[in-house]
Formats: sequence, C-alpha cells, structure tokens
Amino acid sequence: MKGNTKKPIQVVRTWVRRQPPKVKVFLAFAIAIAALIFIRMVVYDHDNLFIAAEAVHALGISVLIYKLATEKTCAGLSLKSQELTAIFLGSRLYCSFVMEYDVHTLLDLATLAATVWVVYMMRFNLNSSYMLEKDNVTNYYVVIPCAVLSLVVHPTTQHHIINRILWAFCVYLEAVSVLPQLRVMQNTKIVEPFTAHYVFALGVARFLSCAHWILQVLDTRGGLLTALGYGLWPSMVLLSEIVQTFILADFCYYYVQSVMGGQLVLRLPSGVV
Repeated sequence: MKGNTKKPIQVVRTWVRRQPPKVKVFLAFAIAIAALIFIRMVVYDHDNLFIAAEAVHALGISVLIYKLATEKTCAGLSLKSQELTAIFLGSRLYCSFVMEYDVHTLLDLATLAATVWVVYMMRFNLNSSYMLEKDNVTNYYVVIPCAVLSLVVHPTTQHHIINRILWAFCVYLEAVSVLPQLRVMQNTKIVEPFTAHYVFALGVARFLSCAHWILQVLDTRGGLLTALGYGLWPSMVLLSEIVQTFILADFCYYYVQSVMGGQLVLRLPSGVV
C-alpha cells in the first residue's frame, strides 16, 4: 500500500508535466516573483546578490575544471562559449580596473583565469575529445552584433567613450555567451552531470544578477536607472539580464526535474534550448 503511494514531489512533477506551455510559463513567472519577494525580505544589502552571482559563476567554472582534470575529456562542452566568456570577462575586468576597482574586480580576475585554463585544456590537451561538429555556432555571429549594438547604445556617464563602449559590449556579450553551449546540448540531447551542473550554475548566477538589478531599481524608486545614464542604456541593461535569465530558464527546469527524479544524466526533450 505504502509503495503505491506517490510522493508529493512526484505528484507535483506529474501535474506540471501535463500542463500546456502557457501554464508552465505562468508558473515559472509566479515562482520567479515569489523568489524575488523572498530575496528582498532576507537579503538587506542587495549588492551582495551581484557578488553572489559572480561567486556562483566561479563555482560553475570550478566544476568544469574538476571535470577536465578528473575525466580527461571535454565532450559535451562548447569551446566557443568558453571563448565568448573569456572575451566578456576580459572586457569587464578592464572596465572594472579603470572605472571602479573593487571586490568584483578580484572575482572577475579569478573567473577569467579559470576560464582561460578551460579554453587552453580544450584547445590543446583534450582536443581529441572536443565535439567540433556539435559546436556549430559561429562566434562572429554573436560578437559582431554585440559590438555594433554597443557602439549605438552605451552608458552616458562621464567615463571615457572607449570605456563606456566596452562596458556595454561586455553586458551584451554576457547575455548571449551561453548560446553555443546550449546549441551543443541541443545537438547531443544528452548532457552529462558536470556540464549540467555548470550550465545550471550559470542559470542561478543570471537569476541572482537579474534580481540584483530589479531590486536595486525598486529600492531606489528608479534612481538607479538615472545613475546609469539616460536614453536606451538603462533599459538595455535590464533587458540583457532578463534575456539571459530566460535563455537558461528552460534548461534549469529540466535540470531540477532530472535531479528530483534521481537521474545523473540529463536527457533533454526535442525542442528544448
């Protein structure tokens, strides 16, 4: 009798799985709002959310380093995503050095160093296991639009124009840097544990960063947007955070579902990511 009784979590999973896409989107939106309210109640200094986002990103990179060091394979990883990550981290690190040297600079430096190491291992030591045919997003198609957009829409602060353009470039590139990794997972349909942990960490980091900006805007009653400058730039910052969060939301849903089901290997349905 007891063995036939479904656990509450399993009942919820089954119910959610049967819902149409619109209902799932509404549920995701409701959960995100509830999470924002909870974070606002328990986190007094919302600047800590951005630090937490950077720390989670660094933790995700550490998971990749462990994978490469122990399993001696980079199968399932996107070299192009790692290269895009190194580019936007390098740009952000430069802006941080010349514009606002603080703890974020140190976190970005550590994450950039780890990312460069991952790129080196994938390009040279573990190149034989790199799935080049699956990693088929051309980086130029990602970098060039971000560069052009940064020339058109960038901060209107008192910093040097080059620094403002680079600042905008790293914001836009960060928002889409995960696309090649998602394409690799879309092509393979099976995501091994360490890669899944890494991408989930990116999703958590993006949500924390997005929550930081949204709560800061609410706390300052829009004053933060004025501090960022005028024109389209403040809106583009928020839009970039929201876009990257939603890009990863679908994957994070299936990741949580897989973990709750006790599966080590994540199998993505057709059409996901």
